Amino acid sequence: MKLEETFRWYGPKDSVSLSDIKMTGATGIVTALHHIPNGEVWPISEIEKRKTDIEDAGLRWSVVESVPVHEAIKTRTGNYKNHIKNYQQTLINLSECGIHVVCYNFMPILDWTRTNLDFELEDGSTALRFDAIDFAVFELFLLKRPHTEKRYSEEIIALSRTRFSEMSIEAQEQLINNIIAGLPGAEEGYSIIQFNLALNTYDNIGADQLRGNLVHFLEHIIPTAEQANVFMCIHPDDPPYPILGLPRVVSTKADVLYIFDAVKSIHNGLTFCTGSFGVRSDNDLPAMIEELGERIHFLHLRNVQSDANGNFHEANHLDGNTDMFAVLKAIIIEQKRRKSEGQTNFNIPMRPDHGHKMLDDLTKETNPGYSCIGRLRGLAELRGLEMGIRKSLY
Repeated sequence: MKLEETFRWYGPKDSVSLSDIKMTGATGIVTALHHIPNGEVWPISEIEKRKTDIEDAGLRWSVVESVPVHEAIKTRTGNYKNHIKNYQQTLINLSECGIHVVCYNFMPILDWTRTNLDFELEDGSTALRFDAIDFAVFELFLLKRPHTEKRYSEEIIALSRTRFSEMSIEAQEQLINNIIAGLPGAEEGYSIIQFNLALNTYDNIGADQLRGNLVHFLEHIIPTAEQANVFMCIHPDDPPYPILGLPRVVSTKADVLYIFDAVKSIHNGLTFCTGSFGVRSDNDLPAMIEELGERIHFLHLRNVQSDANGNFHEANHLDGNTDMFAVLKAIIIEQKRRKSEGQTNFNIPMRPDHGHKMLDDLTKETNPGYSCIGRLRGLAELRGLEMGIRKSLY
């Protein structure tokens, strides 16, 4: 018994091929139908086509990441009821094709957010980074939304003004692109004007209302997931605190417990992302696994190095803030519990997340955070750590 090793794949246009992934030792694929617009039904024919491509490579489509939640659902406006119906049908179609784990998120407008996609580390490899001052530059001087300065201290405003004055036009454009122009997983890109218009839709939506809209979505989706035997697993916020004045509702253990209590079903589960939760020093990850473990259906294993000022970058998988030994040990204990109780979902899929760009990949065009070699290194390290823990326990 071990965790199911998976790799994220962005489909036929991904520079990391299925044959590349096969050589990493992973057996499962995590992917989505990115060519289908958000809110539309995923047809069985398209699901089967992607599944066949994966199986022809000797792999298995283990997890969908993601079936995007349309913004109308998050704001509970417009034609959101029809979007929910489409989402329900997509879950049914995925189940009919034998795919039963669906990762999704409820972050407003953007998926994960970084200010630097090629932050150079001491060893010459590059990583994703979130710099709080750079983000303030973007929000205060490039986005120029009214009243933004109220969210920042005088010191941060002064530091960001200085940094902005030192930025070339090219650097400003790169910062904009890094944050809003089509990050992997965001599904949609924006210009500055479009982005400001999108942000306007959340002007009167706070955390309580967004949380309520999430619960409303789950109340309609989870019964369908139960009937189709699909395990829904929400991804936490990244970064796990409010940005751009947008609310965040999946950042802490308390947030997750609220969601679990609101819709009591094993099919209302969690993608446990050690990187997202690990940015916050008040999140005790091993303790969270012990308490939330029954509903953890998918694992994103990565590490971050953060500081008290809100800055962080992707660290090596076994370095950084998170004690990966303690995390994996807690997961293995949860996995053993499931198997001993006769549960069928004990083979928990995991994937190495956001690897460093290194070696030959430094000269290749790859999705930010998803070059092959860095994730291969992460998977190898995690595989060895898992084996060591299992041998020491059993």
